Amino acid sequence: MSHQLPVILFLLPLLAAISMPVVCLKHRHWSQPISTATLAAMVLVSILNLYNIVHHGEIRYVFSGWAAPLGIEWVADGLASIVLLLLSILGLLGVVFNKPIYPKALGGRIVHFHTLILLFISALTGITFAGDLFNLFVFLEVAAISSYALVGVAGGRALFAAFRYLILGTIGAALYLLGVSYLYAVTGTLNMADIASKLPMLLSSKALVGGLLFMFIGLGIKMALVPFHTWMPEAYTYAPESVSPILAPLITKVVLLAWVRIIYWVFDASIVIYDIPILKIVAVLGVLAAVIGSSLALAQRDIKMMFAYGGIAHIGIIIIGIGQGNQTGFVGGIFYLLNDAVMQAGLFYIAGVAFYLYGVRTIDDLWHIGKQAPWLTGSLIIMALGMIGLPPTGGFFGKWYIILGALEAGNYISVAAVVLSTLLTLAYFVKLFEGIFRQTSARSNIQFGEVPLAFKLTMGITSAAIIILGLFSAPIVQLLLDNALPPGL
Repeated sequence: MSHQLPVILFLLPLLAAISMPVVCLKHRHWSQPISTATLAAMVLVSILNLYNIVHHGEIRYVFSGWAAPLGIEWVADGLASIVLLLLSILGLLGVVFNKPIYPKALGGRIVHFHTLILLFISALTGITFAGDLFNLFVFLEVAAISSYALVGVAGGRALFAAFRYLILGTIGAALYLLGVSYLYAVTGTLNMADIASKLPMLLSSKALVGGLLFMFIGLGIKMALVPFHTWMPEAYTYAPESVSPILAPLITKVVLLAWVRIIYWVFDASIVIYDIPILKIVAVLGVLAAVIGSSLALAQRDIKMMFAYGGIAHIGIIIIGIGQGNQTGFVGGIFYLLNDAVMQAGLFYIAGVAFYLYGVRTIDDLWHIGKQAPWLTGSLIIMALGMIGLPPTGGFFGKWYIILGALEAGNYISVAAVVLSTLLTLAYFVKLFEGIFRQTSARSNIQFGEVPLAFKLTMGITSAAIIILGLFSAPIVQLLLDNALPPGL
């Protein structure tokens, strides 16, 4: 039974997505309980899967009896299992958060919304487990098509943002597929493990280097890595408040995981460090993303736009850690990826609550909240501590390991970029809190209703998670060291 857990994790949201339009045809209100129950079951199975992987090793699941490299193979190892647990938890919280929002925001499109969310989660699960490059492409596109529809579901400006996302996402997919075709032409296989076994004899091939670059650029567009990031701020800003907290923490992080798989598991650490030094390019792009993203976030007045650019900066920080070519930086990058996913979810919960309850879109409107919304303000304080990287949050320890990895590699520019990005992050959160606590006589006339339990629950859980990830950083980092390191690193 334990060997079937990866497939069960994939089938749970997929089967729910397929059956929901029929089951909820006459009873639209059933869609939210079905999504919640499905993702809650997925969380439980994810925990069992991670426990099984840690104690019994990775699972290689072969479909239809065709052994790799001819057949489709899924690989459930420590890294995939840890990320999938995070994915299922954040997916569940996103659906819980939506309960007070979607009747007003989506109207008759509730069933469509939940169907797309479940399809999106199942596609991300497929990306996480994919063991061959073409299978990875298929799931990337299913996730992308679902996310395009989710961004545009509210209409208006969201439709334009979704269309721009679609155009750039399609370009990224085409470049990735072109890179895959180059590798297939050189190696004669699409299976990641089979390609990895053949690469040492093909390092002089220009097609190999070209394929790697095309895949790198294609995935770079999909994970909003500077300078390929232009689709992301508008997509997250104009997407409905019910959609942004699900897309923001998940899509770019899972695509980044796929990119890490190709760089370190297909090409091997020694190849990308010494033979094809693409990690040097990675480190440079990480530095640019960290500094440019934070600078653009500081320049924003729209709260969701600010958080979106902050997410771009933190993708850069993750890339800096992963690109150092040593265990300390790699584990720091993955640990920060886990933290950043939680922080992005929490920030967009806060932005959604601020707009839904108080009509707040920009920093200039924040005086409406002031000290009269303690749940929101308290959560924002904790998220700010994590984003800035102050103890005892997980953000501090993630940045600490990334800086240690950069120092170990002698990459002082990366250290400076992390520090500068941190200072810029501090600056834009100071702007936010200045807006919240700005004194104005008009505030006393404003009455606020009770914050719905779903909002309190999601903001409270993500805030607590940031602290817990910091307090338990040592065992989590050890778990990553024992189960999530790529071969040869």
